[in-house]
Amino acid sequence: MNIGEAARRSGVSAKMVRHYESLGLLPQVHRSDSGYRQYTEAEVHTLRFIKRARDLGFSMAEIAELVSLWQNRRRASASVRRIAQKHADELAQRIAAMQSMQQTLAQLVHCCQGNDRPECPILDDLAGEKHAS
Repeated sequence: MNIGEAARRSGVSAKMVRHYESLGLLPQVHRSDSGYRQYTEAEVHTLRFIKRARDLGFSMAEIAELVSLWQNRRRASASVRRIAQKHADELAQRIAAMQSMQQTLAQLVHCCQGNDRPECPILDDLAGEKHAS
């Protein structure tokens, strides 16, 4: 199948298909006599794998490692688990940091009178100045 069909069937844009190929996530695909890429069901399956991994927030380096492990039937599942656990831990840290930002902003919004006066604890905080609670 051509790149457009492979993209449609995998849910990945043709641009991203070419990008993943350039990164080595897909093996070199067969080309027709006229030079057009020809994809098989196996490459579409790999593209779906990559898309799902991207949807879960894995980095391209992690995805490359996961694809390699997925294709290696002699892999140890411990290797896969290690990558997934590291990613889950990083997500937990990012979530905690975002929750802290949200709480700080909520407190600043609560402290701001939101009236016609120029005093603003939000701007004071951003400027590194103390504000009254």
